[in-house]
Amino acid sequence: MTISKKYLNDKVVLLFVSINVFLTLLTIILIALRLGSGHASYIVQYRANLGINAFKSGSVTGLLAFMLFALVVLATHVGLSIKTYHIHRQLSVTVLALGILLLSVAIIVSNALLVLR
Repeated sequence: MTISKKYLNDKVVLLFVSINVFLTLLTIILIALRLGSGHASYIVQYRANLGINAFKSGSVTGLLAFMLFALVVLATHVGLSIKTYHIHRQLSVTVLALGILLLSVAIIVSNALLVLR
């Protein structure tokens, strides 16, 4: 996969890639700092249709999956952006913008689950 010189010189694309990298690192750091407190059980799911049993507890691996998810989202969106840049620039920018949205939602959801413990 070759990266075109136009892609590397496009300031909007580089700004969006930088924001994606920042949000990924922020997600990983926030989760790692919250997990360092030594709890054995965490709330990893919320199911609204279960009523009283809506909160499901689990181990640390459920929350470590959010870290992996952020890395996968970053790699996927940057890869798709590189591949779609030669088709249309705005498509590439849209892919990166959707990555920003997805990483923002991941930060909000992981924070909400970690606050509930």
